[in-house]
Amino acid sequence: MLDVSAHRATIAPGAAARRAGPAPIRYSVPVSGVVYLVGAGPGDPGLITRRGADLVARADVVVYDGLASPVLLRLARGGCELVYAGKKRAPAGAPPLTQSDIDRLLIERARAGKQVVRLKGGDPFVFGRGAEECEALAAAGVRFEIVPGVSAANGVAAYAGIPLTARGIASSVAYATGHEAADDAGAAGQGGAASAIDWRAVAGADTVVLFMALSTAAECCARLIAAGRDPATPAAAVHWGTTAAQRTVVAALADLPEAIRAVGIKPPALLVVGDVVRLRQRLSWFEDRPLAGARVLVTRAAEQAERFSHALAELGAEPLHCPLTCLADPPPEQAARLDAALARLGEFGWLVLASANAVERFGDALAARGMDGRALAGVRIACVGAATASALAARGLIADLVPPHGDAAGLARAIIETGRAPSGPASGDSTAGRLAGVRVLVPRAAEGRDEAVDLLRAAGAEVEAIAIYGLARVGAEQPSVAHALARLRAHDVRVAAFFAPSQVRALCDLLGPDAGSVLGAVPILAAIGATTAAALAACGLTAHVVPSSPDAEVMAAEIAAAAGDAAAAARRHPPSPAGAAGAAGTD
Repeated sequence: MLDVSAHRATIAPGAAARRAGPAPIRYSVPVSGVVYLVGAGPGDPGLITRRGADLVARADVVVYDGLASPVLLRLARGGCELVYAGKKRAPAGAPPLTQSDIDRLLIERARAGKQVVRLKGGDPFVFGRGAEECEALAAAGVRFEIVPGVSAANGVAAYAGIPLTARGIASSVAYATGHEAADDAGAAGQGGAASAIDWRAVAGADTVVLFMALSTAAECCARLIAAGRDPATPAAAVHWGTTAAQRTVVAALADLPEAIRAVGIKPPALLVVGDVVRLRQRLSWFEDRPLAGARVLVTRAAEQAERFSHALAELGAEPLHCPLTCLADPPPEQAARLDAALARLGEFGWLVLASANAVERFGDALAARGMDGRALAGVRIACVGAATASALAARGLIADLVPPHGDAAGLARAIIETGRAPSGPASGDSTAGRLAGVRVLVPRAAEGRDEAVDLLRAAGAEVEAIAIYGLARVGAEQPSVAHALARLRAHDVRVAAFFAPSQVRALCDLLGPDAGSVLGAVPILAAIGATTAAALAACGLTAHVVPSSPDAEVMAAEIAAAAGDAAAAARRHPPSPAGAAGAAGTD
């Protein structure tokens, strides 16, 4: 059996972070021993098809390329085997799998009765070696299915504001590869060898799209010109199209190779040649959004990051998901305490919920004991903020109190101000005794801070703080975490957003002794509230953004404002001419 241990990771049961949204569509009854070749799209994880996302979500094994967005691996279920099959070295440092290795792996897993997803960048049948893999599967008698994807040709061009066809400008398109057939040892059909491509036919199309042509751009452009293409034809090279790293350089066909060298564009990139490139001046959109090009590290548990990630994406950023913690069961003795509290739930004057996690776990605990919202009759409910109140409303309950300052201490003060009875707060300025005799139930994380509990007790309340869930750290071996750490160390993250002190501590521990310098190099650090900002300060770091309200969409908007302020400052104090060299040619 092929040993792929160095390329493999496994989603821990219960730790898989599922994308929130509608239930997956079931297209057919799952059949054992099938390989699905799924197009992941050109980079933006939102471009995968619904069919492809559903198959990833129920796969036993996902064999993925380096060009497939790591975000898509979040869809995988608990226990799914993840195998990296990219051309670069695997995360563990092992050499890349050869094509024959990949074929053998797919066959072995399918013959073992597994549901296997072969996740390929773009479309499997457009310069993706999908045909070769299908032929190997067919020869082995293994069932397979093809799930088309958004090809880089139309996806990247669209995100660059370049239509491949346009009335009166272009009515034909030719695709070609700039890197002709290579064997697993790396020998390519370049270097003066006769080309299998009919360059005259390619050059005759109104629009030419070249895949894998960055390293051979000079040769490809020369061949197009030699085949009759006007050297002044507009051309573009788009780096990492559809992602936050997208960068476009535009030049005349004859000048494009030098423009690419001057700007320093590296693979992957797509080349587009034709008069349609002129339309980019008016149709460019993706690179003009407020957070265009910004990679934002999102440290929140993935299933809770959807609103924030969506807001970032709408502003042009690329969320880099790195769920540093996942929910875990609380200590066993806490279950008995919760049973006792629920048995006398009507004795409590307040139920305090400081997170959406607390809402979900408390609601589940009620349901497991055959109880529902009616058991809370007469109990007032306080929520730390709008997100927690929304999670409560989704369970059919309305919060009695949601303070404007969304942190645990602010919640406690709001309860104290409200007082012991619905009629209003106790008289006098002192908080001491305002809640005398009032019982308060605080279901929370095992790692929860005592600041709010201490304030309530100081006001005379009888507080029962019960751990109904814990937080377990996600290890660096998980692909999304490993990818995020690599991007941080490469200084390829513009914003890091934290939603809890535990996330700050977990990331600093993963980064080790370099945490201060690595995170200090991130231009914008954002903290959801004062407590999280304090955790950053304890690590010697400053929170540049602490939103006016602890709301995901507010946080995203204020990050965009901070990024705009930083860009304006950079324009007021531009870099030296030496530092700006080579910038000409990009747009």
